[in-house]
Amino acid sequence: MQNTIGNIGLALLRIAPSAMLITHGMPKFQKIITGNLEFGDPLGIGAAPSLFLAVIGELICPILVIIGFKTRWMAVPPALTMAVAGFVHHAADDFGTKEKAFLFLVIFLCIILLGPGKYSVDRR
Repeated sequence: MQNTIGNIGLALLRIAPSAMLITHGMPKFQKIITGNLEFGDPLGIGAAPSLFLAVIGELICPILVIIGFKTRWMAVPPALTMAVAGFVHHAADDFGTKEKAFLFLVIFLCIILLGPGKYSVDRR
């Protein structure tokens, strides 16, 4: 019984935050589709590469985390994206502004450490 509850908890930990992060990645993806590559450049690699990396970290990888495919590896880009958002992009902002990025960072770090649980493609 406890193992089942733990696996349901891991599924919720994977699915809910990933679905929430997708809502941030979708507008960025739509920018790419429309050809608007204007975006911040927090790491100095250029606006377009930063936008593409943000889409990978906020849309592509969270979709794979939801289904539980290569979960630990797919949680790394969202964690890195949120680290950049919290520590670099919002560095000068108050904690309330960067708090959401830090919450996502901690959640994806937990997914990296705990894995996907039983209810995932990885465990099939």
